Order: sequence, then structure tokens, then C-alpha cells
Amino acid sequence: MMRYGYQRAHQERRGAAFLALVRAWAAGAVVLVFTEYVQATLVYDYVATGPRLETFGGRLLLIHLPNALCIASAAWAAARIHHEPYRASTPRHLAAAFAVPVVAQLFNMAVQWEELAAEGLLLSNAVLVVGCVAGFAGDRLQDGD
Repeated sequence: MMRYGYQRAHQERRGAAFLALVRAWAAGAVVLVFTEYVQATLVYDYVATGPRLETFGGRLLLIHLPNALCIASAAWAAARIHHEPYRASTPRHLAAAFAVPVVAQLFNMAVQWEELAAEGLLLSNAVLVVGCVAGFAGDRLQDGD
């Protein structure tokens, strides 16, 4: 029988909070990889042709808008999987929802740093913010907060 004042009970609780974060990050990563794969196979291979990507509106519609949807889906999925009582902590819930899209964006920028133009850098970071906020807002709307 374990008492609540027992020190080991608190260590298990911290481990459970980290496990809840890892589970949320895994869900976000799976959704992000899946949606980016669908985007790459459908949009990039069939719709995003050279002449369509020459204009700013074409790049916005065919690259950045689908990326915002992918990021929003990943942030929403990670936030939905992050369960109570850990989602009651705002910093933990924000870390659960935003970590995967932010890390993916940092990795993408590091890999493509030499090829990035100012427009791509600014728009991809704006898309990251818009997608994260939209995914988190969708989670909050489902909670009724």
C-alpha cells in the first residue's frame, strides 16, 4: 500500500507526465508525416507544375496553404492525444501541441538553408505560426473552453 506522501509516488507522476508528452509528440509526428506524404504525392506530383509555381499566388496556394493544413492537423492531433490531467497545465499542453511542427520546421530550415529565399523563409515561418495556432484553437474548441 502506498501513501501519497511517499516520495516514489511523485517520481512516477513525473514519468507519467513525460510519457503523456511523448505520446502526443508521436501522434503529431505520425499525422505530420502522413499529411506531408499525401501533399507531396498528390499536390507536388500532379498539381504543382512549373508554370503554376511561377506566381506568388500559385506558390501560396499550392505550397504554403497545404503546409498550413498539415501543420494544423499535426498540432491538433498532438493536442487531442495529450490527456488529462496533464493538459490542464498550459505550458505542458503547448509543448505537446507545438513541439513536432516546430522541430520539423527547424529541421527543414537546417537542411535547406543554402536554398532558402527570403520569401520562402518568411512564409514558411508564418505558415508554422498559423498552422500551430489553428490546430491548437481546434483542440480548444473541441474542449469547449
